[in-house]
Amino acid sequence: MPLGLLGKKLGQTRVYDAKGVITPVTIVLAGPNRVLQCKTQQSDGYNAVQLGFGDQKEQRVTKPLLGHIKKFNGQPVKRIIEFRNFSKEVKPGDVVGPALFTPGDYVDAIGFTKGRGFEGVVARHAFRGGDSTHGAKGWHRRSGSIGQRLFPGTVMRGMKMPGHLGQVRRTAQNLLIVQVREAENVLLIRGAIPGSNGDYVVIRESKKRPKGWLPHSQRPENIKKSEGKKKK
Repeated sequence: MPLGLLGKKLGQTRVYDAKGVITPVTIVLAGPNRVLQCKTQQSDGYNAVQLGFGDQKEQRVTKPLLGHIKKFNGQPVKRIIEFRNFSKEVKPGDVVGPALFTPGDYVDAIGFTKGRGFEGVVARHAFRGGDSTHGAKGWHRRSGSIGQRLFPGTVMRGMKMPGHLGQVRRTAQNLLIVQVREAENVLLIRGAIPGSNGDYVVIRESKKRPKGWLPHSQRPENIKKSEGKKKK
């Protein structure tokens, strides 16, 4: 994770560009993030940066965590996250925010999906369900047979059945940053992000599309090739 921030999903809206084109975006409060600790290869065996998000009262922080924060002269926070191999040079006490990214960068958003509780196979696995008519009684949203009468006479592992849906960690990759509002500590990211409004999310530099990435058709070497073919 070369670059990253811990933030909070605020909601969704849409923005217009100079040509009047609408882009649906998710609003993320991505700061301020306080640098609590900087780990190095010599002191901890690996390089990492600990960031804290959201001010918290001291009496609401556990004593071990409060001692860890005060060891580096930090302030109590609600959430802490660690990024390995942080590419920006920082020190304990520094504050980082949306300025780490610029419009046009691609990021990955990590969050927990909305919890749906106990759901049946139609909602959980998109099963078709039974017929509504022609003598079908009581099998409209059931899964049908789940086992065998003879060998092995049991339900196989991995059988899709009713159960808990949602509340799992998911990563949305290659999301485009549309706007960076540094004064408001807000990022406007194109598309949807896992989680409900108010949930914590991790915004990191995209692994598949790092800074400077361009589509295949926009790369300089490919543009020259296409221009050469047109001249011929």
